[in-house]
Amino acid sequence: MIRIRLPFLFIIVFLSACATLTSDTEIKENTIPATVDRVVDGDTLKVTLEDREETIRLLLVDTPETKHPSKPVQPYGPEASQFAKNQLEGKEIGVEIDVSERDKYGRLLAYVWIGDQMFNEMLLEEGLARVAYIYQPNVKYVDTFQEIQRKAQEEGKGIWSIEDYVREEGFNESFEASDSTSTDKGSQQGCDIKGNINSKGDKIYHVPEGSYYEITKAEEMFCNTDEAEQAGFRPSQR
Repeated sequence: MIRIRLPFLFIIVFLSACATLTSDTEIKENTIPATVDRVVDGDTLKVTLEDREETIRLLLVDTPETKHPSKPVQPYGPEASQFAKNQLEGKEIGVEIDVSERDKYGRLLAYVWIGDQMFNEMLLEEGLARVAYIYQPNVKYVDTFQEIQRKAQEEGKGIWSIEDYVREEGFNESFEASDSTSTDKGSQQGCDIKGNINSKGDKIYHVPEGSYYEITKAEEMFCNTDEAEQAGFRPSQR
């Protein structure tokens, strides 16, 4: 897996300070320019950065699940995903790294900027995410995030409108998305197609009736084959 070297990263950040998007949106200073190719869910993105694909996991925020292989679709998960798609897909963004670059899965840990707005904060403001995964040394904005969260909580926005849904350890898994909290539930039910990347780097999806479905570890879940193929996966041969 290709890693961003810190000295190289600083060079990119320095150069990006002068960069301007081809659209009307200006890249924020001290961030790395990238293009959002696809939103995986509310807090995970696929981007093109320096001519390669990277997966970005947003720092210090957590949105409800929509595609977890062993968890149901959770309330406000589809809303968070749709909000991310509306705000980010196909857009030029600024990627801000804190201190540690990556998590154990190799994902780039970052704050994402759209012009002078940080998307991590936008999720919190809308009540579509909670402040989470507070690990040193990546805590640059934690105080600001917690203040934004307090305001959303007081106003009963999104995830904060459901009593006992948001807990210290995460979202209460006894709650599932319903028609009253999710406008996209119909399209999320039955998202049981497993996407896996093998040792050769091939992206392969497996349908429930496939020979290898039960033994396949899902790295992404898809609702239909078109969605899987649009994400660059091909069908399993068995």
